[in-house]
Amino acid sequence: MKTDKLFYQLFLTQPEFLADLVPGIPADCIYEYSAPVLKDSEFRLDGLLIPQSEDLTAPLIFVEAQMQPDSRFYGRYFAEVYLYLYQYEVQRPWRGLVILQSRQQALGSDVPYGDLASGRVQLLFLQDLLDQTDLPPALALLQLIVLPDAAVPQAARALLRTAQREGEQAFESILNLVEAILINKFPQLEAEVILQMLDLKTADITQTRFYQDVFQEGLQEGRQEGEAALIIRQLTRLVGHLPEPQVQQIRSLPQAKLEALGEALLDFASLEDLQSWLNAGENT
Repeated sequence: MKTDKLFYQLFLTQPEFLADLVPGIPADCIYEYSAPVLKDSEFRLDGLLIPQSEDLTAPLIFVEAQMQPDSRFYGRYFAEVYLYLYQYEVQRPWRGLVILQSRQQALGSDVPYGDLASGRVQLLFLQDLLDQTDLPPALALLQLIVLPDAAVPQAARALLRTAQREGEQAFESILNLVEAILINKFPQLEAEVILQMLDLKTADITQTRFYQDVFQEGLQEGRQEGEAALIIRQLTRLVGHLPEPQVQQIRSLPQAKLEALGEALLDFASLEDLQSWLNAGENT
């Protein structure tokens, strides 16, 4: 520590020495020495894709979806990434995929992080997809999120027609993703309305998860029970298998609470988040 302070004293009293060691710093630039304490913060990654391969050149991919303004977004994102790399002693390269609403989104300054983002982090702006055509399936699915409501049915049907040409397995996979997007985009619609929207009369969907887990449940159990089933399935995808007490608690929620849970569930990252929401609802 004494040696550290000696070096700092040397550099700070002789700015030209520091300029020799860090190219680009003006020789007459004056600095003030400090040793600030960094507060511990709880960071939570949106998503981390880990290669299932022993090839150490395959990168980790840090995925972040940010739809709301956040003046500290870039700092938080890179803090999460490098804290993970430090804590887990990562031995492979990494890449970033950041999904944003638009280029006008208020996310704070990216100037301090420009070199980190350049060539390593892919920024995907959903608004850029609005007027594009002939998109690959992954981008066509994301386009559904930002399309005007009136344009969604036609775009969804076109995507499903393309998937049908790729075979039954590809069709079922795309159908389930389209269904998940539409349920979140149109939470007020019943399952049979979504089915009509997708115009699947000529497709054999009786073996798909959409038909078995959503459509039939919605018809047999009534709208409220069907909506609870949809929400439970969405939560299972987001945070894993739900304990039976939580399932029963959700099924017993009144319609208004179910609708509120449907809007809030995308912010959940764990079963604890869900339970906190349910507990808060009991106290209101």
